[in-house]
Amino acid sequence: MEISDKLLCLFSTDVSEEEDRYVIEVPRQEVETGDIDPGEVYRVALISREDEGDGEDVSATTQPQSAPSEPQPPVDVGETRYVEIEDIGKQGDGIARVERGYVIIVPGADVGERVKIEVTEVKSNFAVGEIIEDTF
Repeated sequence: MEISDKLLCLFSTDVSEEEDRYVIEVPRQEVETGDIDPGEVYRVALISREDEGDGEDVSATTQPQSAPSEPQPPVDVGETRYVEIEDIGKQGDGIARVERGYVIIVPGADVGERVKIEVTEVKSNFAVGEIIEDTF
């Protein structure tokens, strides 16, 4: 399956029924980290958890009953990368996006800058990078 570079977030959730509609809940962290904004319209893709072959629920047979596994961050602490700052966060830090829309917060960077960073902190839905070289 091909994943778009425009992917803002990826998570597992249940679909619940409310009167005459179905509801998908978005985890609070996706809003708090700035990936998505309440009130905006987004395209949603739903991927079945069933095995395509026999309709058997793969999660019941191959995965423990704990929290669904999330994709691993595409960066590691200590890694260096060249990134382009696409936006400024609510606290004034530069925002860069890498694979799968994963966010790297870069304090002291401005929109449009291309900088070499060292990743100093990695979380499941964002990382923090320190500028080690300005590029133009």
